Amino acid sequence: MTSNNSQAPRRSFDDLVAEAEAAPTEGWDFSWFEGRATEARPSWRYAEAMARRLAEATASLDIQTGGGEVLASAATLPPLAVATEGWPANVAKATALLHPRGVAVVASAEDDPLPFADGAFDLVTSRHPVKAHFDEIARVLRPGGTYFAQHVGPASVFELVEYFLGPQPPEVRNGRHPDLERAEAEAAGLEVVDLRAERLRMEFHDIGAVVHFLRKVVWMVPGFTVAEYRPRLRELHDRIQAEGPFVAHSTRHLFDLRKPVLSTVER
Repeated sequence: MTSNNSQAPRRSFDDLVAEAEAAPTEGWDFSWFEGRATEARPSWRYAEAMARRLAEATASLDIQTGGGEVLASAATLPPLAVATEGWPANVAKATALLHPRGVAVVASAEDDPLPFADGAFDLVTSRHPVKAHFDEIARVLRPGGTYFAQHVGPASVFELVEYFLGPQPPEVRNGRHPDLERAEAEAAGLEVVDLRAERLRMEFHDIGAVVHFLRKVVWMVPGFTVAEYRPRLRELHDRIQAEGPFVAHSTRHLFDLRKPVLSTVER
């Protein structure tokens, strides 16, 4: 039996990287990071709040559902529930997970018009869409319907991004800013009921967690491969070994938007 004050041997750079490269990246299940990376969660507890909205809806659409994990976490779904996803591997995963719950999963590219009729849904949800097309969201919502979503904010995890890519220009750092998205939503005719933003601490405890994160969240360092960034990864491994976890910060904002009900005059 190992004594209490002994330490487990440190794993090598090559072992950690090889393990991370072999790990599957489909879907939005982040259980692989257990014990290897942490991220504080927003105070509004999106999945729980989304579940309460779904329980009261009659027809819902979840945009860019990933592997369907967040939608599937809701105990009660509306009589009509639909999800869209653009990545084929995720479409297959979401279909297997959500079809038994009665959810129709539709393959639809992120930038394509939503393949649904005007006013088809009273609730549209999304967790971390790559891009929210508010004009299309407004079109498929019924008057009085709601868009309830958690978005990734500006310069999210940019400590890691800029470690590999160097300093980014202001227009990149300020992309996805909630003020800009608010303006886009209002221009599409949606009313802002609530908009909240938070900056949250992340820690990467080994280089394998960094590699898996960059392979899974592909837009962080576009075109990331271990082969291309191996020297920088080696340097970061040594830094983590010597100094402890690599600290970054994610940014998130919560949107609660409403499509106005037209008055008798406007009708």
